[in-house]
Amino acid sequence: MDRLIRGARWVFAFGAGLSMALVFIIIFVNSLRRYAVGRSVPWGEELPIYLTIYGVMFGLALAYLGDNHIRFTVVSDMLPKRVRHWFFVAADAVGVATGIALAYAGHVFALRRGDVASSGLKSTADALAQGTGIEALTWLGKVGPYQYAIAFGGALLAIAAALKLMQRLSGRDAEV
Repeated sequence: MDRLIRGARWVFAFGAGLSMALVFIIIFVNSLRRYAVGRSVPWGEELPIYLTIYGVMFGLALAYLGDNHIRFTVVSDMLPKRVRHWFFVAADAVGVATGIALAYAGHVFALRRGDVASSGLKSTADALAQGTGIEALTWLGKVGPYQYAIAFGGALLAIAAALKLMQRLSGRDAEV
């Protein structure tokens, strides 16, 4: 169980870090191009926004798994230790349900509006598809892959909450 949680933490931390590193690199290169060449990369304005959302979703799961998220503890701090434990178990179960509901809602949202063209990415995705011969790459020019960040984040929340729930029920969780 501990190895599974450590692995999940590593994946969540790596995903958050990679997303933020890519955002920094894209914005840095775009800024340099704007001042050195006089024009930005066409996708350099829009892609960092989407990458940031994915990074936040990874960070959300990491924070939940480590009990480092923001929460109101006025009520829980007044509870006896045993009752507080079961209070957090119930909160983790609600977290699993919320993550599943968020993943479903994000999926439905992306299906409804996923075919809308992303103005800053469409020409780049079309050129990439044409250059590689892989027509599926035109999907990167639509908002669908980026709207799936909500579904992805919901799934990560459900996984993190389920792992935290199993950790609490096994008694391996440190007192919060």
